Amino acid sequence: MAIINIDNVDYDTDNLSAEAKAQLASLSFADQEIARLNGQLAMAQTARIAYANALKASLTVSTEGLTIG
Repeated sequence: MAIINIDNVDYDTDNLSAEAKAQLASLSFADQEIARLNGQLAMAQTARIAYANALKASLTVSTEGLTIG
């Protein structure tokens, strides 16, 4: 027996209709997919920062020794 709360109303999942159980399963899947995608986004953002830092470092190295004037 699991209890879920929707709009401040508790529901026993054992007493849900088949359609409600299917909707609950879809909602759970969507939540898991959002969490997975947020994890991928965080990883991509971290990689982007690392690439930007590497680019800045390579630009600094390649411009050292140049005389401006």
